[in-house]
Order: sequence, then C-alpha cells, then structure tokens
Amino acid sequence: MSRARAQDTNVCGVSAAIVVIEGKWKTHLLWLLESGPHRPGELRRKLAEISEKVLTQALREMEEDGLVHREVYDVLPAKTVYSLTGFGLELCAALGPLSDWGYRRIDRIAAAPAAV
Repeated sequence: MSRARAQDTNVCGVSAAIVVIEGKWKTHLLWLLESGPHRPGELRRKLAEISEKVLTQALREMEEDGLVHREVYDVLPAKTVYSLTGFGLELCAALGPLSDWGYRRIDRIAAAPAAV
C-alpha cells in the first residue's frame, strides 16, 4: 500500500498496519525509541548506515502517522527530541509477537541442513 493510500479505510487491518512500518528503517527506529526519547544525532549514531535525509523522512512519516512525538526546545543551539506516543507504544507491543516469530524462523533456518 502506498503512502497516498495510507488513509484508505477500505483495507485489511494488516495492510493498514504494515503501511506505517514499511521501509528499511522504521522498525529499527521504533525499537530504539521504545527505550526512551532520542535526539536525531543519537539515532544517526546508532543507525550508522542511515542518511540524514532518510532519517528525517522516516521520522516525519512516523510523526504524521501518530507514532512519534517531536519536541523542539527553544534553546541555542536548537534541540529536538523524538519519543514514542501511546499509539507508537501500542504498535511496539503488537509487533512483539511478530518479532518472536521472526527469531523462531531464524533459529529454524540456522538448524536446517544446508542445501547442496
């Protein structure tokens, strides 16, 4: 489902959930923000492969979807802090069982005999 169709109410619930976590970085960002508020520089250091542009875009989309709260402090130099909203925390809780399933899949693949 595209971002343009993200507001479509005539879709399956799983599709509606996937649209807010699709992409390479959003699940990583959810995981990091689940531990508490972070400044953008901290997120960049923890996700060294992400560009500043992609980080900003992902955080803006997550804010638009109601998952992330952006707090801008009126100080010099400017200070911005991102944290999860209650809705974002609900999503993290919902993703927990999917994560557990993913780890079981990884274990299953690792235990399977190598195909020759």
